[in-house]
Amino acid sequence: MSVHEECGVFGVFAGEPVDAASLSYYGLYALQHRGQESCGIVVNDDGLFVSHKDLGLVSEVFTKDRLAAFPKGTMAVAHTRYGTTGGTSRSNCQPVEVNHQKGRMALAHNGNLSNASVLRSELELSGAIFHTTSDTEIIAYIVTKERLKHSSIEDAVRSAMYRIEGAYSLVLMSPQKLICVRDPRGFRPLCFGRTEDGTYVIASESCALNAVGAEFLRDVEPGEILVFSNDGIRSDRTHCGRTEKRLCIFEYIYFARPDSVLDGISVHHARIRAGEILAERHPAKADLVIGVPDSGLDAALGFSRKSGIPYGIGLIKNKYIGRTFIAPGDRTGQVRIKLSAVEDEVRDKRIVLVDDSLVRGTTSGQIVKLLRDAGAKEIHLRISAPPFLFPCYYGTDIDSKDNLIACRHSVSEITKLIGADSLGYLPEEELHRLPGNTGFCCACFSGDYPTAVPGDAGKNRYERRLSEIKRGHEK
Repeated sequence: MSVHEECGVFGVFAGEPVDAASLSYYGLYALQHRGQESCGIVVNDDGLFVSHKDLGLVSEVFTKDRLAAFPKGTMAVAHTRYGTTGGTSRSNCQPVEVNHQKGRMALAHNGNLSNASVLRSELELSGAIFHTTSDTEIIAYIVTKERLKHSSIEDAVRSAMYRIEGAYSLVLMSPQKLICVRDPRGFRPLCFGRTEDGTYVIASESCALNAVGAEFLRDVEPGEILVFSNDGIRSDRTHCGRTEKRLCIFEYIYFARPDSVLDGISVHHARIRAGEILAERHPAKADLVIGVPDSGLDAALGFSRKSGIPYGIGLIKNKYIGRTFIAPGDRTGQVRIKLSAVEDEVRDKRIVLVDDSLVRGTTSGQIVKLLRDAGAKEIHLRISAPPFLFPCYYGTDIDSKDNLIACRHSVSEITKLIGADSLGYLPEEELHRLPGNTGFCCACFSGDYPTAVPGDAGKNRYERRLSEIKRGHEK
């Protein structure tokens, strides 16, 4: 698999200096499931930006001494990254920082621009020099160019939104303001809350607000620009209602933490419903229902409740291992390190195994083998998502059909390939029952894209271009 920033963003705005770095640290820690490749924090100390970014997990990058080196500040932006556009390198760590004649800016981005290649080419032809290979620097360039034409940073952001297309939830910091932005379709989640001392926090998911003791206030609306300053909070709704809402359905199936609430819908309850639908549409005669940790557990519970088959813990996850879906590089050898079977629970039993998705089939095949080796008599795999059939251009890590097993094999063939006794997917026509509405994007399942399809959306498309240029010079 491969596509751009399925990441976590976090922001802090306080009326007086606070320990913004520690707040950001705990916020990022709660969002670690959204990206384990790199992370960064930028603190605004009375107009002076102090930052640290590096490859690694939040707890690795931000040691006690590193956090203590940050000054107190009235604002901060922070980011944890899983890069679906751009390679794994320190240059692609976020937040992106910009210095220009109208002041400094720090920008954290979750999403993927569907017109990124076109915009980057235009910028390069106009003299722009890129230091990263991620979409985020494109946004920073466009906002900066617009800032030179407008009297305020929020006017520049509003103007930039007419040029950028696709998925973007942004937290942007200038010397005096903190701005959060959600694209007009609302592909990726964004919300904000307030702590007891009056500090505002912005986050990709509500679970991060809970982690810092902030009360959830509301979601940022699709197309909305929220400006936090010493004058209060101002909402710019110029771009609201420009197009239909299209929150990524995979947020409910996989990306988000189960204790989060996205656009008023509990992720936990959405996954329970997915399991119930699977039990209705793909029943199985079995002795035990188990889920693949973590995002398959809620759906497994739903399957159990609906079917009456007992729910059990058949797989144990190593709590020190991250999510294989969003781990860069080859995942083939990661499953046995990440998961182990509970032999006493699964031996000689017919098992319903519930997982959130089936992409290449390699991970599912290894999990099935784990259970076979532990003595499971039958394994009936149930997937709480439809088959992946199309690339995603908005932040899910699928940039082509090449590695999608459902594009090459039938259900019966896949069942045989992964070693299961049966296989059932969540039907595409049932997806609306998860959030309980139709305002979502399911293009990776249906091929019904809400934006124009880009010509080249590969994860490392900019690295490939640089490599081609280098080879041309060598010739």
